[in-house]
This record gives sequence, structure tokens and C-alpha cells, in this order.
Amino acid sequence: MAEGLSWTVYDADTLTQAEIYGQVLCDLGKMRPDIVGLSADLAKSTKIGKFQDHFPDRFFNVGIAEQNLFGVAAGLAKSGLLPFVSTMAAFTAMRAAEQVRTDICYQNLNVKIIATHGGASFGQAGTTHHCTEDIAIMRSFANMTVIVPADGIETANAVKQCVNWPGPVYIRIGRGFEPRYYDSEEYGFQIGKAVELASGTDITLICCGITVFHAMEAAKILKENDGLSVRVLNMHTIKPLDTEAVLKAVTETRRVIVFEEHNLIGGLGSAVAEVIADNGKGCAFKRVGIPDCYCEVGYPEDLYTHYKLDADGVLETVREVMNMDFEEDEDWEDEV
Repeated sequence: MAEGLSWTVYDADTLTQAEIYGQVLCDLGKMRPDIVGLSADLAKSTKIGKFQDHFPDRFFNVGIAEQNLFGVAAGLAKSGLLPFVSTMAAFTAMRAAEQVRTDICYQNLNVKIIATHGGASFGQAGTTHHCTEDIAIMRSFANMTVIVPADGIETANAVKQCVNWPGPVYIRIGRGFEPRYYDSEEYGFQIGKAVELASGTDITLICCGITVFHAMEAAKILKENDGLSVRVLNMHTIKPLDTEAVLKAVTETRRVIVFEEHNLIGGLGSAVAEVIADNGKGCAFKRVGIPDCYCEVGYPEDLYTHYKLDADGVLETVREVMNMDFEEDEDWEDEV
């Protein structure tokens, strides 16, 4: 833990991802007087209200006006400050998409966006509050870095590292008590570098966010019951993507499945597929996520089951892909 930070890994069992980021941001604020916080009347819901309590003179609530929220953040960044902006992912990626793109990304401003309630994590709130398109939107903006942490501990790491990462950063987190995967912050988190959680030679699972936990649960079962050697990559940074890790997995396992809590179009699966195609590689490949439709309404856990993003869904998909036929020779020439 960095000097001066009060948050510890033991808090991960009692705090949501958003509450952890709120605490970490307060700790960083004590060391960095240039950090300011912004909200669009959702400080309590997104937990940036903790920063407001500690630094009322460095916090700005623009009201229910998300477009203005990001315009103000851009102005503060131009003034030499380091704005952390927090609102729901749906409002960030869609209601204020133009302002994020033109005011922040076009000028390559040092604005950090913490988008809460991502994916289907607010499933019972309905389609207006789901956000299964944001990764596709945000990674299409030049200069934007996109991070989807696996749990609260990884959220803390992402928030701390993004302070010194140049340009705009989009960190997408959930709403509630997503299960904790990591036991410590010391596992080698680096923006832009995948974390290999399990080594394997038979198949690779590439995941982000909530699916990391479920993929690891499934990998244990597959090893014990199916005798499979399953590699699991936590691809927490969607942009810039760790292309080296992707190509290494394709070459060494020749079977790859991507799991994500996002629309199948434009998300992590699309990013991985682009790397494979651009490099002329061939493998048994499958993407698992929300199909090209609006997400069903229901509790997040039920939606993860419905869209085969939980451990049982991972098991089913892995067994399906293991039965796929493909050319498994070492000559790549015919695949270019």
C-alpha cells in the first residue's frame, strides 16, 4: 500500500467497488491538492460523495446536467487541475458522449472518469440504466484509456495508477457487492498489461470485470473434473489492449474464449478478434456476452446466469469450444 493511503484489502469484504474508489480518492486527495471531484447530483450513489465530505472546496456538483459535467471537467483540466468525474456509466457513455469525445478526448485532457453501475450491475433498474455499450463507445474515442477492474482491490489499483497515466481514462465499475477475487493489491497490476491468473495449454479464457471471478471458478472445476489446462487472462485494460498476451495465448493454446458483461459488438471480444485477425492467426474462437439486444431486466446474478457469464456458463462454453475442429498445425502460412 502506498504511503498515506488508509484503505486496506480487508475493506474489500465490506465495501462496494464504488465505496473503495471513493475512499482511495480521498486518500489521494490528501497527497495531491490538484485533484478535484465532480458529480451530476449523484455523489451519494456513485460514492464520490466521500471526497466531497473531505474536500468540500474541491468538489463541484453541476446538478442533473451530465453534458455540463464533462465540459466543466475539461475546463478544470485546462486550468492545470486533475478532475475525477463520476456518474453512472449510461450517462457518461451515451448522454454525454459528445462532450467526452470533443471536450476531453479531442484535446487529450487529463480527466479521469469513474463510471459506476456498468454493464448489467443495475439490472433491476431497467434498460435506461443498463450500460452494455460503453466499452465500444469509449474505446472508439482517440486518446481514451479504458479499464474494467475485476473487483474492488483492482479498482483501488486502477484509481491509484491512473493519477500518473497521461490523458483521459475511463474506469468502469459495477454497482453492488461484486465478489472479491484478489487477496492482495500486490499482484502486478499495470495499466495496459493483462494479468495471467492461471497458466494453461489447452484453452485460454480472456475476461474483464465480473467475469474474471467466474472464469477462475470454472477453471478450477475444469482442471479437476475434465483434466483441462485452462489459461485465464484478466484483461482489465481494454485500451490499450495487451496484444502480446493475446497472441501468446493464440499461439500456445489455439483455443480462445472471451467473456464480458457487455454487448458482443465492439467490446473486449471485438478487440481481441481484431488482434487475431490483424496478425493473420487462426484459432478456435468464441465471444460470450450480451447479444445484439437490450439486456433483460432482472437481478444481476440472474442476468449473469441467463447470458452464460457465470461459472456454469463458462463451463458449458469451454466444453463446447473444446469439441470444435480446427487446423492445429504449426504452419501459419495458409492462415494469413
